[in-house]
Amino acid sequence: MRRLLSTAALLLVTPLALAQAASDVPHPGTENFHAQCIGCHGIPGYKTAFPSVYHVPKIAGQQPGYIINALKAYKSGERSHPSMRGIAASLSDDDMKKLAEYYGVPAK
Repeated sequence: MRRLLSTAALLLVTPLALAQAASDVPHPGTENFHAQCIGCHGIPGYKTAFPSVYHVPKIAGQQPGYIINALKAYKSGERSHPSMRGIAASLSDDDMKKLAEYYGVPAK
């Protein structure tokens, strides 16, 4: 009986906690995409080794229009980087706009 009550309480509280957490997100809809970006673009001095070694630029504080144009260029193949092309290909225009708004604020 105690286990049943614990499970019931957990089922009642979890949606409330998730709703609260979602309301705390400054840019709803960017959570999953943000995780893809921050892994490379959020590390100061990060360099990647695929397809060649190069410095990965930080994107926080970048102009939103620049971010959108860059993502569209990766998606179309105008810019060539396999990882970025794959990520950009999965983004809609609205996703790109949300990410640009998220990253296009002054860097902290």
